[in-house]
Amino acid sequence: MTSQFTVHGRLWIEGPDGTIIGHGRVELLEKIDDLGSLSAAAAALGMSYRYAWKLVKLMNEHSDKPLITLSSGGRGGGHAELTATGKDAVATYRLTDLEFERFLTEQAEKLPR
Repeated sequence: MTSQFTVHGRLWIEGPDGTIIGHGRVELLEKIDDLGSLSAAAAALGMSYRYAWKLVKLMNEHSDKPLITLSSGGRGGGHAELTATGKDAVATYRLTDLEFERFLTEQAEKLPR
């Protein structure tokens, strides 16, 4: 018999200056990696370019090494790319989030039925 109760939580990683990465930021990084464009990634996620740029700026400032590199627009438009550090950050977050979800499931199984 399944419990009527559930356990929920959200995972984010902080540094001394605040949040570096969380679920929404990881989605943005993954879209940038897929699309090669900050504006296309923002549009795909339904967020403004300005907000996406702000998140990228904060992530880069709070990390020892940049997670994303941006090049200015021109004839072909701008380009955004995840650095090796950015790819490692996404992989680390996804693995940690998977472990966090397992933990939540384990805790939910301990709740009264």
